[in-house]
Amino acid sequence: MAAPRLQLAEDLIRSFAATMRSVQFYSKGHPIIAKNAEGLSAAIQLLHNASSTVVIGMIGNEVIVDDAPVSKSETLIPTVRRLKQVGIERITIERGVTVEELSAFAAAVAAMDGASDSASATDALTALAHIRVGRVAVEQRVDADAGDMATIRRMYGDSVSIAGSLWESAQTEGQPDATMARNMVDGLAQAVSQNRTALLALTTLKNYDNYTFTHMVNVSILMMGQARALGIDGELLREFGLAALMHDIGKVKTPLEVLNKPDKLTDEEFAIMKRHVVDGAEILRSTPDVPAMAPVVAFEHHLRIDGSGYPHGVKRPTLNLGTMLCGIADVYDAMRSQRAYQQAFPTDRILGVLKRNDGQQFDQHLVRLFVQLLGIYPVGNFVRLNTGEVAVVRQVHAPDPYRPEVRVVYDKEGAKIEMPYDLNLWDAQPEEGVPSSVVAPLDPADYPLDPLTLV
Repeated sequence: MAAPRLQLAEDLIRSFAATMRSVQFYSKGHPIIAKNAEGLSAAIQLLHNASSTVVIGMIGNEVIVDDAPVSKSETLIPTVRRLKQVGIERITIERGVTVEELSAFAAAVAAMDGASDSASATDALTALAHIRVGRVAVEQRVDADAGDMATIRRMYGDSVSIAGSLWESAQTEGQPDATMARNMVDGLAQAVSQNRTALLALTTLKNYDNYTFTHMVNVSILMMGQARALGIDGELLREFGLAALMHDIGKVKTPLEVLNKPDKLTDEEFAIMKRHVVDGAEILRSTPDVPAMAPVVAFEHHLRIDGSGYPHGVKRPTLNLGTMLCGIADVYDAMRSQRAYQQAFPTDRILGVLKRNDGQQFDQHLVRLFVQLLGIYPVGNFVRLNTGEVAVVRQVHAPDPYRPEVRVVYDKEGAKIEMPYDLNLWDAQPEEGVPSSVVAPLDPADYPLDPLTLV
């Protein structure tokens, strides 16, 4: 935030605190309340000249305006404490907000603080057209140490649960909770930047009873993994992740008998399913606080660079980078998911699909990047070696994705090895009786070990 904008943000916070204090100390309708609300409105309008929304967040005693911290002030602490006590940690104020709405917001918070009629106060907050409130999930730092797998696994599980909540809010309210989505993606993006291998490994462990939500999270992780490999980081990386997370949100409008059908869809049912790209774009276009990329990716993620795919008849001279990355991640994750009507495909067959048609459907430079990122045998997969031993993939070797680093855990007779050992297959020389290559992926359900404790 440039210095002038930072000054505007600090002016906004001072006006905000003054407004909140005035409704606490003066009776309803007092001119001081109106004066402070007018000052707050003027401060907000100055920031709205540059952006359609202003977001105020509170973490600890620190106040954030549009992702930038403002100067700390002891006078802000009571206001921050009061808001957090009633469950408000994030306030989004949209362009068009009125002085009356700002006054009503402050009065509603004061009423909630007093707990005299908190239900009515909550209803009053919900009714405000240009002000929305929520909580801020403080992201947990994820260290690059592989010993932090428990933390990353917990983050992944929480993300799948949050994806379910996003789905539910889109169904019941017509819009996903963008604040909740951003907070979730923030944590995943940090993990992708710091321990991408471990997080990508988690996407290989599918919860088949919760396919819709794990697919949302997996595509988000896989898309951010690709974007990070292209050098994309920071806020833009999070925009890629959020767009991927929401790519299938239009399916909330798909009839359940079609969405959850255990068998292959008929042509008529598939035609209904294909509407989700239009429905998703419409939902996201009307959802505040989502990046402009999100509705584009929702609409385009089934289009291919040769003009095939759907929506039928839609042609693009070029596809958005986010669309292309999401398309690769979407196909990959869907094909490796075992469902009632479909067996999970080995990775080499999936990548064969991505490479087919001589690069006419998927950009082959991006497919090559994806292969280098995940390998033919992704991290966390059980594999059988050419000598019969069973190993877990620990690291992909980008120059030769068929020859990863593995940890050998079972001998050729199927007995568990007491002292597992690591082997770099890309360095191994063909020698009788010595493992030197992978011959097949294996089903992790056949082995009692948790592969993620070995990567």
